Amino acid sequence: MLFPVLLLAALPLVVHAQTAPDEKTLVIAQSVDLETFDPSNSNSRSEANIDNHIFASLYTVDDKGSIVPYLAKSYKLSDDGKEMTFTLNDGLTCQDGEALTAEDVAYTFQRAANPDNKFTGNTAGFVLDAISYADAKVVDPLNVTIVMKKYQSIALGLIAEVGIHCKDSYEKMTLEQAAESPVASGPYKLVTRVKDDYIELARNESFKLFTPTFDRLIWRVIPENSTRVAELLAGNVDIAANVPADQVDAVNSSDSAKVEAVQGTRRMYVGFNLAADMASLPGADVIQKSDVRVALQYAIDVPTICKTLLGTECKRAATMVNDPNGDPAIEPYPYDPKKAGELLDAAGYPLKADGTRFEITFQGPRGRYLNDAAVVQAIAQYLTDVGVKVDLEIKDWSSEYVPLVRTHKMGPMFFLGTGGDTWSAIYDMSDISAPDASTNYTSWANPKWFELWNSLADIRDPAKEKDVVNQMLQVMHDDPPWIFLYMQPDFYGVSNRVEWQARRDEQIIVNNVTLKPS
Repeated sequence: MLFPVLLLAALPLVVHAQTAPDEKTLVIAQSVDLETFDPSNSNSRSEANIDNHIFASLYTVDDKGSIVPYLAKSYKLSDDGKEMTFTLNDGLTCQDGEALTAEDVAYTFQRAANPDNKFTGNTAGFVLDAISYADAKVVDPLNVTIVMKKYQSIALGLIAEVGIHCKDSYEKMTLEQAAESPVASGPYKLVTRVKDDYIELARNESFKLFTPTFDRLIWRVIPENSTRVAELLAGNVDIAANVPADQVDAVNSSDSAKVEAVQGTRRMYVGFNLAADMASLPGADVIQKSDVRVALQYAIDVPTICKTLLGTECKRAATMVNDPNGDPAIEPYPYDPKKAGELLDAAGYPLKADGTRFEITFQGPRGRYLNDAAVVQAIAQYLTDVGVKVDLEIKDWSSEYVPLVRTHKMGPMFFLGTGGDTWSAIYDMSDISAPDASTNYTSWANPKWFELWNSLADIRDPAKEKDVVNQMLQVMHDDPPWIFLYMQPDFYGVSNRVEWQARRDEQIIVNNVTLKPS
């Protein structure tokens, strides 16, 4: 099958005049700008990578995948598993000069959970849903209790994603001000933001838990792949995210940078939007049928997409869970267009005289994921090959696609990637913690899945938990809300000036970046 390949090497390299960073400055380039400096409303890893340097969390996941103390030095779990009491380090201070205490922690959770704020970001829409958050209570200045409606084995790792807000400052701000003017609880503070150009952070002198290696961080927004690579090779960028596959050899053969390749944890999929308010759109009624969603699994040649468009071999995902946490008994759907056609026939959608079975809109982004527009075009062609009349819409990520994602208005078929991790299967499954969860972008509501999900609250035995997890993964495999694609490989360009090892979870944390001896 032929489909379009983006020949980025042929594009002109446009390099604006830039100054190479000094020894106290680190420059990172990514393809998209952030939409907000408020973590409660932030949805993307690109935003989180910046926010995580401004906002510190109670615990954090380190580069080895271990959950370790950060603002808190310890925690205790209640006997019933529904309360986690965190003890903060002494002497914590916010950027505004006020002491960072249990009041700030409780305020952060209460603010994110407040329905009047209408937050849809990772904290409000994912973490609080997944841990069944009920309340946050101050015990004393150094101790705060997070109350949950039920036990959740991954609560600590989820809470580690919540950036703590400084109450005194945020109570005085409107939501609009908070989105533009963050007050730091972490190692860096905002200095300058020029939209769609760069963000400059400087050391937050009030932060005392450790001394950052760099005094300044500059995050440059460079949407064009060729320009991002050119700036890396020119020495103006230290770390460049999303190096295109056809530029890897050029970077590695240069004298100025190398590519760090890593098997990422982001789950790439084609989602089926099953929400009731999408039902009037062409094709939305068709994908309500599980038999159709199963049939379309066989239509996509994922290994060929990986090799041709991503520049690497990758195994098709069998479930929504990253290795090694999945069930090895569940096999990925193979590429079998003949079977796809037979199953669509059986589902009641035979080929018509014009060679099509049904019509549907398929939407995807440009500028967010590795070679995303080309991948979306390839998927559309594969669907066309089995008789689906595809109305393809490729939209700019920041200005057009993100608003659709936030409101669950993509589709009825849509291309998306959601962040995952390797430390827990349940973490990856938490995207679909409720039919109306903010990260359940398909509005999938399989009753067996949620019956099993709710049963996890009563399980403390890891072996029993694993058995339930495997049952849930089989339910999803048999009644798929997604076309399972691949875990996105990640290619980072790294200047020879610095030493840095890329993480699988897409986090760029500068604590582990060091300058090489000159």
